[in-house]
Amino acid sequence: MKKRTTPSSRTGKHALALALAPLWLVSEATFALTTISNDQTIDASAGLDSYQVLAGATLTAQGAATREIQLRAGSALGFSAGTITATGDALLVGSDAMARIAGSTIVSQGRGIVAARTGQVGSTVELVGSNVTGQAGGAAIASNSRLSISDSALRGAGAGSAGVRMFNGQLEAANSQIMGAQEGILVNGDAAVVGQADIDLQNTLVEGQAGAAIVVAGSAAAPASASINVGNGSRLVGSNGTLLEVRNASSANMTVDNAHLVGDITVEDGSSATLALNNQSSLTGHLDGVSRLGINDQSTWIMTQDASVGDLVLNDGNIQFGQPDAYHRLTVENLSGSGIFVMHADFSTGQTDFLDVTGQATGNHGLLIGSSGRDPQAENELHVVHAGSGDAVFSLVNGRVDLGAFSYELVQRGEDWYLDGSRRVISPATQSALALFSAAPTVWYGELASLRSRMGELRLQDGQPGAWMRAYGNKFDVAASSGVAYKQVQQGLSFGADAPLPVGDGQWLLGVLAGYSRSDLDLSQGTSGDVDSYYLGLYATWLDKQSGYYFDSVVKLNRFENDAKVALSDGNEAEGDYSNLGVGASAEFGRHIALEDGYFIEPYTQWSVAQFQGKDYTLDNGLQAKGNTVHSVLGKLGSTLGRNIDLGDARVLQPYVRAAYAHEFINNNQVKVNDHRFDNDLSGSRAELGVGVAVSMGERLQAHADFDYSAGEHIDQPWGVNLGLRYSW
Repeated sequence: MKKRTTPSSRTGKHALALALAPLWLVSEATFALTTISNDQTIDASAGLDSYQVLAGATLTAQGAATREIQLRAGSALGFSAGTITATGDALLVGSDAMARIAGSTIVSQGRGIVAARTGQVGSTVELVGSNVTGQAGGAAIASNSRLSISDSALRGAGAGSAGVRMFNGQLEAANSQIMGAQEGILVNGDAAVVGQADIDLQNTLVEGQAGAAIVVAGSAAAPASASINVGNGSRLVGSNGTLLEVRNASSANMTVDNAHLVGDITVEDGSSATLALNNQSSLTGHLDGVSRLGINDQSTWIMTQDASVGDLVLNDGNIQFGQPDAYHRLTVENLSGSGIFVMHADFSTGQTDFLDVTGQATGNHGLLIGSSGRDPQAENELHVVHAGSGDAVFSLVNGRVDLGAFSYELVQRGEDWYLDGSRRVISPATQSALALFSAAPTVWYGELASLRSRMGELRLQDGQPGAWMRAYGNKFDVAASSGVAYKQVQQGLSFGADAPLPVGDGQWLLGVLAGYSRSDLDLSQGTSGDVDSYYLGLYATWLDKQSGYYFDSVVKLNRFENDAKVALSDGNEAEGDYSNLGVGASAEFGRHIALEDGYFIEPYTQWSVAQFQGKDYTLDNGLQAKGNTVHSVLGKLGSTLGRNIDLGDARVLQPYVRAAYAHEFINNNQVKVNDHRFDNDLSGSRAELGVGVAVSMGERLQAHADFDYSAGEHIDQPWGVNLGLRYSW
């Protein structure tokens, strides 16, 4: 049954209460309405009309085009794939009524949607996949009423209008947009209904085009209160840069969950607000008047100016004091929990970010102070933290602050913490420079080796000329007493060929060699380097079968490509690279003495000299390193004891052991980092031990393997492995 009212039946009552009232009542409108008293369905064939749905009735519209629709208490509306075009409020939903709008468009000269109440009983509206535009506002939500929107856009288009205006009701928005010509969401107070506005935003944009994204503003008689959850990628945008504004004796509690916001939160005197950042959220902006701030789950607040908050509670949270070229002061009444303060300091100007806890400070907190490749201009102290009382512990993240050639420490004096310019150690950037410049000799010697480990036992094939190759790996542990401690792992491949040289007595071989090796340097705490070495060389070897004497000489030219990767104290990484050349020569002299039963002893001495080009380079954080020319003079005295075991068919097995004493004579190689000089000292003695085996597998083919160990004053070699193959012409 439907009943059409006539103009003579109009009561003249307003359809809505006053614009500022928290209570919207449904009454007859000032235009003719088609009344729905029983369940009814309309579609595109229905004429353009306005409807009121009475209690207990349901209006179902599919593809219809209508004017205003009013739902009386206890009625329902299902509206899909249609349009509502209104000169007043487009959809007014009375208490205990429910409306669902799907895939539709609402355009209104008044408000698009009004979720009203009567007494303490509110209404419910669901908006799915739809667009709503109201000149007086996108939607209005009375206390105890609920508006749920998903995959929709809701706009307040007229001057001064909000996307959503609400009292102590509930707003849920997912994958949607809420925009107001003034503020995005406006929350007012309701003296008649005790409670608060509940706002839950999931992947939703809220924008105030001439004001803040969200405003919570009541009055002395009716303060406003709101609980706001901004979750899962939601964004708040205010034209004035304000995300949340709380005023007129109002209160707000906002939680940001897995979202990243840019803007300010302002709280007027007499109002209050709390903020929690959860689940790796971030807020970049200014906080003014926030009484409690919680930063949790690796979330971050990035300050843009000096700020003050009441209670600050950190639970694996971070506060960044702006950008490196700006210095800010954060004043906190009380501090608790555990978190990280990302700060910056400049020794040369005395400027620094500063944390001031006026009340009690508890918990364990890290200071991550920005690093630099440039040195401080003065060794003064920088005051970075003050606490009024409490047992809080502050420490530097990674235990240091890297500034140029040195790293600096944090010291506590009473309730104050200082960055102390007089307490310093060598920085990782300096360590990387020292390590790269000192690694060249170990790279060069690791490639060289002795005659036996380079070419096998030549006598097993009567010193015939041929071609050979060897693969090798070495590990070196360089002690801190050398200037810097690091571990070096080298891998490489060499190959060569030789021909007889018919001069003098005995048998001469003249050959060429080439190869490549890579050395990885580990300086711990994430700092590393690598050296790629390419080399060419000439060698001459003399064997005298009758006397057993032999002589081996090598001249080798290297090109080194060096790269440094420095893990800085503030979590960043600095890089730098350079190339240089090295040249050196080695001479080995010894005698093969045959004993009974195939045993032999082979005393020898080896002397090497090398020179490596000095070079300067700059890390991308500004640190400058310059190495002087590196020299090396290494002497070695040793002996090999082995046995030849005849396996028949021109096959011979030769196991052996080797022991040697080595000494590096050069102790004055220097490196300059910024304006500071450091010594790279690899001098000193070491003992070497090795075992190996050479196998002649016929008249032409021989294989050999060596395993080495050494221990010394500055350098240890925990292991060295060498595998070789030689083919005689």
